[in-house]
Amino acid sequence: MENGGEEKQVTTSYRYWVREAAGDAAPLPVPKKLSPDEIAPPQSQTPNLGSVWNKAGTWEEKNLNNWAADRIKELLGCIGSLDFPAGKAQIAEVTKCTGDAFLVTVRNKKRVGYTYELTLKVEGEWTIREEKKTVKGHVDIPEFSFGELDDLQAEVRLSEEKDLLQQDKLMIKKDLKHFLKPVREKLSQFEEELKDR
Repeated sequence: MENGGEEKQVTTSYRYWVREAAGDAAPLPVPKKLSPDEIAPPQSQTPNLGSVWNKAGTWEEKNLNNWAADRIKELLGCIGSLDFPAGKAQIAEVTKCTGDAFLVTVRNKKRVGYTYELTLKVEGEWTIREEKKTVKGHVDIPEFSFGELDDLQAEVRLSEEKDLLQQDKLMIKKDLKHFLKPVREKLSQFEEELKDR
């Protein structure tokens, strides 16, 4: 009891639990019976795009890889043959179709996207120096994404054609690059279908 007999009491501003006197506390809520409208809100609200569990429409991603790869192969298989000044060719098979396609729901808005790489096996017949030649090869389309079809590129590889001159190979490769236009059209159709998923 130094300093004049006064005792200092240490207090803190933090309290784990405070019980107020009954008159100072907020009143307890009174139970109220809900009307049918309050139990099940009217159906006039905007529908949720995502799953049933995601009522708020926050973040939800859906993998569409299986559907997308099958649909791309199906669409490209329908292109048919193209005629060129010295021959014609068709897509025999889509040998490579790898990538990802997805549908994302964010804030109750739907967004779709994809990234793919393709390799198309092509077969054709050209008349070179008055002789018909069967030619096989591949058209490689490197990585492309949603909304980038105008930038589509193609690289052509011919199978071993020992009896073709270099100028013949260049002509055939140039012809096969014409597959880009119908491929672009089919992929544009694929993008529209993807948006409707």
